[in-house]
Amino acid sequence: MALNPLDVKKLRDKTGAGFGDCKDALEKSGGDFAGAEKILKEKGLAAVAKRSGRSATEGRVFTSVSGTLASVMEISCETDFVARNSDFVTTGQVILDSLVKDGATTPNAKAQSTLSELAAKTKENLSIKTYKTLGVATGMVVVPYVHGEGRIGVLVQLKVADASKAGDARLKQFGFDLALHAAAFNPAFLDRTKVDPNWIKEQEEIMRVRDAEQMKGKPDNIVVGIMKGKVEKLLKQICFVDQPFVKDDKITVSAAAEKVSKELGSKVEIASYAYVQIGLEA
Repeated sequence: MALNPLDVKKLRDKTGAGFGDCKDALEKSGGDFAGAEKILKEKGLAAVAKRSGRSATEGRVFTSVSGTLASVMEISCETDFVARNSDFVTTGQVILDSLVKDGATTPNAKAQSTLSELAAKTKENLSIKTYKTLGVATGMVVVPYVHGEGRIGVLVQLKVADASKAGDARLKQFGFDLALHAAAFNPAFLDRTKVDPNWIKEQEEIMRVRDAEQMKGKPDNIVVGIMKGKVEKLLKQICFVDQPFVKDDKITVSAAAEKVSKELGSKVEIASYAYVQIGLEA
């Protein structure tokens, strides 16, 4: 059958498939555009399955906030070339915006299908590697931040006692500053209540073995005091609220929150946060 070259071009533009593949698909479908697209998708999805075992250590992080949900998502790919590709960037954001709008706390079938179509276009192994969500309840604000070319993504969830202050520009600016802080220092825990006591005990044992020579001959009460001091120093380094604030390292993050609370005339606290970095295990 005679094919219209414009139909071949249209199919190629929509699917990203090669000219020959588009021509063959249209011939097999008898010129039916939708049928040809389905043929190409089926071929593309088969190709995706073959690529699923290939290493995908590059990618991009996306953030989205809508209604009562906020999310940060990492889509992994094989090369930084694809991670910077406009289709990859645009489609990734569309996927996340749709998930957040639907209130999805995990990636749904629609998101996976769209990603599979993108994988067929890019010819790379793509996957939603990380998907984290935070709620946006009354009296809360969630501030998103993406660093660089999508290498790091952060959400910071703030709670203000006076819910009417949730839209205050000063609160949002503080949230943005905190997101910058998290992107720079990647705190391991929000505060000390989130640290597993067994983890602290393990770190203390590591320090005790590592510093055995230094402790030799010292009374037990002195050793206990030194260990307590070392653990305290470690906690200040890894807990978000105890770290020196990125905008003023003379005060801690918690002190910065107290300062903003006074400015707003209402208590402000960091309720939660989420941090995602390309190539970093969740």
